[in-house]
Amino acid sequence: MENRSQWGTRLGFLLAAIGSAVGLGNIWRFPATAFENGGGAFFVPYLFALLTAGIPLLIMEYTIGHKYRSSSPRSFSKISKGMEWIGWWQVLISFVISTYYPIIIAWSVMYAYFSLGTQWGDDPTGFFVGDFLNLADAGTFGSIVPAVMIPLLIIWVIVLFFLGRGVKKGIELANRIFIPTLFIVFLIIVIRAVTLPGAMEGLDAFFKPDWGSIADGSVWVAAYGQIFFSLSIAFAIMITYSSYLPKKSDITNNAFITGFANSSFELLAGIGVFAVLGFMAVQSNTAVSEVVAGGVGLAFMVFPEIISQMPASGFFGFLFFASLFLAGLSSMISISETYVAGLQEKFSISRGKAVLFGGGLALLISLFYATQGGLNLLDTVDYFINNYGVALAGLFEVVAIAWFARSLKDLQNHADSVSDIKLGIWWRLCLGVITPLVLGYMMLQNLRTEVSRPYEDYPIDFLFSFGWVVAIGAMFVGALLTIKKWPSKDNEA
Repeated sequence: MENRSQWGTRLGFLLAAIGSAVGLGNIWRFPATAFENGGGAFFVPYLFALLTAGIPLLIMEYTIGHKYRSSSPRSFSKISKGMEWIGWWQVLISFVISTYYPIIIAWSVMYAYFSLGTQWGDDPTGFFVGDFLNLADAGTFGSIVPAVMIPLLIIWVIVLFFLGRGVKKGIELANRIFIPTLFIVFLIIVIRAVTLPGAMEGLDAFFKPDWGSIADGSVWVAAYGQIFFSLSIAFAIMITYSSYLPKKSDITNNAFITGFANSSFELLAGIGVFAVLGFMAVQSNTAVSEVVAGGVGLAFMVFPEIISQMPASGFFGFLFFASLFLAGLSSMISISETYVAGLQEKFSISRGKAVLFGGGLALLISLFYATQGGLNLLDTVDYFINNYGVALAGLFEVVAIAWFARSLKDLQNHADSVSDIKLGIWWRLCLGVITPLVLGYMMLQNLRTEVSRPYEDYPIDFLFSFGWVVAIGAMFVGALLTIKKWPSKDNEA
C-alpha cells in the first residue's frame, strides 16, 4: 500500500498521538485516583506501570500499525486471520465511545459560556442536573435538551470536517492547533491556581505520601488502570495512527515521548486541580479530603462552585472549560478515525463516504444522550464499555499476540529495525507476563464488585440493557464484521 496517507511530519504524528492520549480523564480522573491511592506514594506504582505496561503496549501497537500499514482489523487479520475480530471489537468500542464523548464536550462548550456570568448561581449541582440537563430518572429518556443538542451538532460538524480532510490536512492540522493551545491554556490555569490562597494546602494533600499504601494490591491495580485507560490503548487508535507513519520512523522513541508527555500532563492536571481544591477547602473552612471529587462531578459541580469564589471568576472558568473542550475534541477525532479507516478498507469506499456513514450513524445515536435521561445513560455506557469492553479487549489483544500468535519476537525485530532504542527481553516479559496478569486481575476485581453491588444502584434491567448488552454487543458485532472478506486490493486509508 505505497499510496497510503501519511503524516506530514513526525511532530504531526506525535501531537496527534498525544492529543488522543490527553483527554478528559487526565484532567478529572487522575488527580482523584492519585489522591485516593497514597498521594505522593502513588507515583511509584504509577511510574512502574508506565514502564512495564503503558510504554510496552504503546510500542506493540505502534509496531503493529507501522509494520502492517492498515487499520486495526486489517492489521490483526495480517497477523492471523482468526484475530481480525479483535481489531473490529476495538473499533466498535471506539464507535460506542464516540456516541457519548461529544456530549461531554458539548457540556464544556455551554459551561464556558455559563462561566462568563457564573450562571449556575449558589447551587451548581442543582443547576447542572436540574436547570441545564433537566435530568430524568434512570431508564427514561424524556425529551431532547436543546442546550445540549445544539453544541453537540456543532461539535460533530467540526469533527467530521477534520476527518473528511484526511490525515495530513485534517487530523494533523487539527492537533497542531488544539494541542499547543491546550497546553498553553492549562498552564495559565495552573499558574493562576497555585497563586490562590490555600493552594499549598491542596498540593500538600496531593503530594503527601502514604508509603504504607504501596503494600496494598488495589493501589497497584489503580495505577495500571490509570495508565491503561489514559494512553488510548486497545481502542484501535494507536494502531490506526501509526499505520500512517513513513517507513522510516523511530517507533520506540515515539512511544516513550507519547507516554511521558501524557503523564506530564496528568501531573500538571493534578497540580492545577488540587491547588484549586485547596483554595475551596480554605474558603469553606474544611479539609481538602472533604472536597475531593472526580469525573463529571468534579468538572460540572465542584469546579463551578470554586470558580464562583475566585477573583476574575468568569475568565478562569472560561479557560477551564475551554481546556476540557480542546482535550475532548482531539481525543474525539482520534476515536472516530478508527472506524473511518476500518470502513474504508473493508468496504473499499472513499474517505468521504466512510466519514459520512460512520460519523453520521454515531451522530444519530449521540442524540439519545442529548435527552433528559442522557446523563444516566452516559454514566452507565461509559462504565461498562471501559471496564468490560476496553479492559477485556486489551487483555485479549495482548494474550492473542503474545501467547497464541507468538508474534512478539517478530514485532520486536521490526521495531528494532527502525528504532534507536533496541528492545530486549524485558519488553516481551512485560507483555507476555506482567500485563496479562494485571489486566486479568483487574477484570476479576471488576466482576467481584459488580456481583456484590450493582453499579450506582441503577435498576438491574437498565444496567443490563445499556451496560452489559452494549459492552458484550460490541464484541459480537465485531465478530460479524469478519464474515465479509477483505477486498483483493486494500483501498487507500
